Amino acid sequence: MIALFRIIFLPPIIIITCIVGMLCCLMRPFHRNNTFLVSRLFARLAPLFGIKLIVRVPENLSETPKVVIANHQNSYDVITICAGVTRGVVSLGKKSLVWVPFFGQLYWLSGNILIDRNNKSKAAGTIGQTAAKMAAGKLSVWMFPEGTRSRGRGLLPFKTGAFHTALQANADIVPIVMSNSNNISLNRWNNGTLIIESLPPMDVTQLNKGNIRETAKLAHQNMKELLQKLDEEVAVLNKK
Repeated sequence: MIALFRIIFLPPIIIITCIVGMLCCLMRPFHRNNTFLVSRLFARLAPLFGIKLIVRVPENLSETPKVVIANHQNSYDVITICAGVTRGVVSLGKKSLVWVPFFGQLYWLSGNILIDRNNKSKAAGTIGQTAAKMAAGKLSVWMFPEGTRSRGRGLLPFKTGAFHTALQANADIVPIVMSNSNNISLNRWNNGTLIIESLPPMDVTQLNKGNIRETAKLAHQNMKELLQKLDEEVAVLNKK
């Protein structure tokens, strides 16, 4: 019954949220803080899914351009880990997202960077374009280095695109981790607490073409350790 209630009532609420977000973005289309605004709107929906969010990410995270790397778990990320987005942050998304009713148009108006992920031959050019947009707009870029949703499989191996982008943009790398959200159920009123926490920035001056893979492995290890720590903390919180 709980799942049925959510299936009936949540889609209209999500559509209304998208429309409100689009109206806000139309007043300042592609503004550098639109993604932050929209992320806050969607994070407010988390309680409707029975989720409590604890966010430990500094508000001044993106005073200068950064490459933010985060773990990508499932479709609930749009209302959970998005709470960790700060001002001046945009994300990379597939061009095909534009055709998703309501959300796609909102994603575009928010100023996020759209890329052709199916054309691997243009990957290097995409990195260069992203770095150029970061410099021109003083933007930080949010990326999921796993490249796909983990769906309860832990932290998947990292691709190196985010690290190449950081090198070209001369931007520090900021890892952000959210505790495991794989146990969220539409049929449960209380889905417990999720914690979103950032690690200290990784200095781009220590990054070069020769150590990108090693840097990616180091970031993966640090994020994996934090994920385990957050999961242990959440397990205690959810027992209370």
